[in-house]
Amino acid sequence: MTVSPFRLGIGLGRHAALLPTTLFALIPFIWMVSLSVKPPNEIFGSPFALIPQHWDAYENYSKALSTAPLARFMVNGAIVCFAILALQILFCAPCAYALAKLKFPGRNLLLALVLVGLLLPHQVLALPLFILCYKLGILNTYAALILPFIISPFGIFLFRQSFKSIPDDIVQAARLDGLSELAIVWRIMVPMALPATIAFSIFSVVAHWNDLFWPSIVIKSKDLMPPSLGAAAFRSVEAGSDFGPLMAGAVLIILPLLLAFVLAQRWFIEGLASSSLK
Repeated sequence: MTVSPFRLGIGLGRHAALLPTTLFALIPFIWMVSLSVKPPNEIFGSPFALIPQHWDAYENYSKALSTAPLARFMVNGAIVCFAILALQILFCAPCAYALAKLKFPGRNLLLALVLVGLLLPHQVLALPLFILCYKLGILNTYAALILPFIISPFGIFLFRQSFKSIPDDIVQAARLDGLSELAIVWRIMVPMALPATIAFSIFSVVAHWNDLFWPSIVIKSKDLMPPSLGAAAFRSVEAGSDFGPLMAGAVLIILPLLLAFVLAQRWFIEGLASSSLK
């Protein structure tokens, strides 16, 4: 099959535009990996070079694992992220189904409120949420890291868009078979919206794995710190920051997210595409 010169030119132009953007986005990550294998005297040395003259990879990574309980921080992050994700799907999927497939008074108003929730950054709600956690007595616990995020306007909107693309005939057939509305959600809608579920899962896990703002407010115990907050253990007020182990720790913290995205990227892209059809 021959490709016309016009389409070939469009393809080359698209790649020519995307390649510099991709490289620009990767520069911080490449720089971080470079610093994680350098000795201290080369980190701020001149001239700057990505490839170190002397490799300190073993020293930096071993220090990253020994200076702070990095494994504990990552376990905390996994507990918090997966608890948040499970509760978000538990609440968001039925809400999205109601907005997508059920007709009731005030549906459009509720959808508008969900869209307003998308516009509000979480930092705006930090003070009332902190007071709520204080009143409930859950500060410095896993609950303080989990409960404020169990309702996700983005999750409701993403699932709604995906459910809208599922034909109404399937829902009607399920009702004729005697399935309840909740059974339709969990046995039909969510399995059929698996790409959207995977896409939302990646968004949710990445957002809360990397969150530093909220954990720094509600968590004081080192045993409960998630990875982003635990990385601050490499910072010393008297001696400054130990950048080699700090960057090594950052690489180890980011690595699970990178692997998860590489393994799930096909479903991630498919989920975003299917959710934008309606």
